[in-house]
Amino acid sequence: MGLKTAFRPTRKRIAVLGAIAGVSALTLAITTPASASRAEHGTAGKKPTIVLVHGAFADASSWNGVIKRLQREGYPVVAPANPLRGLAGDAAYVHSVLASVEGPVVLVGHSYGGAVISEAATGDPNVKALVYIAAFLPDKGESALELSNKFPGSTLGENLNPVTFPLADGGTGTDLYIKANKFHDQFAADVPEPVTDLMAATQRPIAASALEEKATKAAWKTIPSFDLVTTGDKNIPPAAQRFMAERAHAHTVEIDASHAVSVSRPGAVADLIEQAARGTAR
Repeated sequence: MGLKTAFRPTRKRIAVLGAIAGVSALTLAITTPASASRAEHGTAGKKPTIVLVHGAFADASSWNGVIKRLQREGYPVVAPANPLRGLAGDAAYVHSVLASVEGPVVLVGHSYGGAVISEAATGDPNVKALVYIAAFLPDKGESALELSNKFPGSTLGENLNPVTFPLADGGTGTDLYIKANKFHDQFAADVPEPVTDLMAATQRPIAASALEEKATKAAWKTIPSFDLVTTGDKNIPPAAQRFMAERAHAHTVEIDASHAVSVSRPGAVADLIEQAARGTAR
């Protein structure tokens, strides 16, 4: 049998070769060093990539309305899942996401996600602006829980459902959920109840220890910051939000909205992010 006959490209052989090629490509992707993969979430144009970090009791879908508007304006967007297990670990994870992005970044955090981006952005020259959406901006040595309790107004504690979960070392931790029958009024009072019913059912719990963990970095001290303060917030008191925004010398906008402002007022959130993004071109 000659060489040409042996490798005649029958449909069966083409399918087999295609499968082998797919496996080879997958192997290459897995073994490619991290230093060569920064462009995985690369920008096709000149606009910065917007990286959106959700907070407790939400997931990345809470950004959907914001993402739609940003993409319509030509911005590349990445919205990773925030683990919500602990501040240092969550920040390290988000930092790894940033390492996959080519070019300038506008990093956005909602709620507890604000504490995460303050840690994750430190030392990354690609992060050109920080945007805090109804968020925590802790200084070194401060925790989210401490800042929330600094001013009156939060009713979150009384509406939480603690659930024990196992730790890898054999111990136990405590996850915090918002009680389903309190979710609408507590978290998203300006969102239609059929929507908040779904949000309550799919909420991501946060480990109580994450809210108690103290920050070790404060990127807002060196990176231009923008802050959206929600005056109808029952999770983080508006007074606490104003205190943190003023301390960070952030460009601040106030809006009459609940803590779930990315869901109820996605246009306002997108507008502030775009304002921050435009500043990166200066």
